[in-house]
Amino acid sequence: MSHDSPPPLYPLTDFFRNPDRGFFRLSDDGRWLSYMEPVSLDGQPARMNLFVQELEGSKSVGEARCLTHETERDIAEYYWKGSDTLLYAKDFAGDENFHVVAVDVQSGDVTDLTPYPDTRAGILDDLYDDPEHILVAHNQRDPESFDVYRVNVKTGEETLVAENPGNIIAWHTDHHGRLRAATASDGLMTTLLYRDSEEEDFRALITTDFRSTVSPELFTFDNRCLYALSNRGRDCLALVVIDPEAPDEERLVFEAEGVDLDGVGYSRLRHVLTAAVYQTDRVKYHFFDQLTAERHLRVSEKLPGYEISLQSSTRDERKFIVAAYNDRTPGARYLYDDDTGELKKLADINPALPEQDMAEVRPIQYTARDGLVIHGYLTLPKGHEPKNLPCVVNPHGGPWARDSWGFNPEAQFLANRGYCVLQMNFRGSTGYGRKFWEAGFGQWGLAMQDDITDGVLWLIDQGIVDRNRIAIYGGSYGGYATLAGIARTPELYAAAVDFVGVSNLLTFMNTIPPYWKPLLQKMHAMVGDPEKDRERLVATSPALNADRIRTPLFIAQGANDPRVNRDESDQMVAALRARGVDVEYMVKENEGHGFHNDENKFEFYERMDAFLSQHLKAANAARD
Repeated sequence: MSHDSPPPLYPLTDFFRNPDRGFFRLSDDGRWLSYMEPVSLDGQPARMNLFVQELEGSKSVGEARCLTHETERDIAEYYWKGSDTLLYAKDFAGDENFHVVAVDVQSGDVTDLTPYPDTRAGILDDLYDDPEHILVAHNQRDPESFDVYRVNVKTGEETLVAENPGNIIAWHTDHHGRLRAATASDGLMTTLLYRDSEEEDFRALITTDFRSTVSPELFTFDNRCLYALSNRGRDCLALVVIDPEAPDEERLVFEAEGVDLDGVGYSRLRHVLTAAVYQTDRVKYHFFDQLTAERHLRVSEKLPGYEISLQSSTRDERKFIVAAYNDRTPGARYLYDDDTGELKKLADINPALPEQDMAEVRPIQYTARDGLVIHGYLTLPKGHEPKNLPCVVNPHGGPWARDSWGFNPEAQFLANRGYCVLQMNFRGSTGYGRKFWEAGFGQWGLAMQDDITDGVLWLIDQGIVDRNRIAIYGGSYGGYATLAGIARTPELYAAAVDFVGVSNLLTFMNTIPPYWKPLLQKMHAMVGDPEKDRERLVATSPALNADRIRTPLFIAQGANDPRVNRDESDQMVAALRARGVDVEYMVKENEGHGFHNDENKFEFYERMDAFLSQHLKAANAARD
């Protein structure tokens, strides 16, 4: 362990601002490189907008052109459609009612393909072999369910392909873009539906309860069977082939010992599977095909010390955008030419933060009080002896998600300020198989919370942290875990920061978006039923147990949050202020579930920084 002198304190904006240039993609024909860059229009704050740059081989030609003029919010994500159209998603003030918007690369004409109010839309299939159309799913007809339309990307004209009978929660297309499978749910039971052609009716293939997953990833290359991630009859999600003629006999393609698969890649050009992706303490690949394995090795050898991922390619799969990153840097992006082996750097994602000054993220594990092994990550501040450190405990959101190894700007910012940061995949987190996930059912604020507490006690036992200088901070479910932590173990935490967190398990489930309605019964089964489990839900709702809270608290909330309604934060603040407990409250009118606009992110982290420093008597004292 090095005890060099601590690195300089980097400005907060260096950790959280948008990259000067990022999100690179290649057009199908390789003639255009697209990317996003922050642009300030009409004196408004800078927002991420789309640019295109012409390429000859790997060389840029002429000037880059700005194609979009978004001023309210950053563009959320975007894709190429062929080589002459870009498609992007935008919502309004954080309401998550995304529109699909097309922009013509030559003319710059912008067409909102789903110009409906209070409607959430997304691309279902980019119809690779149809230059003019895509398939879009949206809930304009019925807020609770998504219908499928074929939409002309030039004119915006749409035709209905499938009307949702009301119970379909996912649609699946074959390699020709035909709607051949669907996932239906009545809340607790899920049925995989299938048909041989679009002229036929769907028939049921497989019905499972919500504890089992059979999730179609893609059709086999003859369009007759399905590759799916399934944990039927096993603990972890594995890649299997399902034949509609014999749906109960899964053919195993690949499984990773003790962990779920995250997904599978394939080559559209060569019609083969390329790799399965999964995570142990870091991301791992299993290659199905020699060409992909060799390419991955060739690129990796040129970028030692970095994880690589191929993010975008030309239609002929000869040129690729490569991301290279590790735990101490978001890294750089490159244009890789598989014919010449040339790797051309496009941009450093965050050159303001030198890799050597950032903190290492160490995989850790500890045993919870009932014997369950919990995996997580510990980020120790560089240049400080790992003894008696102030600590920020950072449980993840979801909760049916997981923390992963890589560059995390929040953890690095806190480490740069002298805190150690503990992240853990408490029971109920995904990635560790079904039993581990199910161990979280009905355990919000109970065993799931004890897993967090046990991680903190483990750090105290090791002498790494000062037990009087521990804060807890999280967003969404992590915000709930923050509030539950200071209600359940008030003596453990000296400060708490709740970002868009749930505070009342009874009201939370009444205010979810309409398109989550099919999932409500499942939420009742996994979290608790407001009638049958009322006593437990009351006992584990921090807003209803505010009398136990004495920890100084800072709460931040987006006014338009569709997932965790503003009322969740309002009622928590009201309950504490009524008792005279110190609570700082920040609401942003133009944000939703999380802050996306730079100026709001900066203000949040600035206030969090000051708040933690005030209550943890920051480790910077050790520097003076």
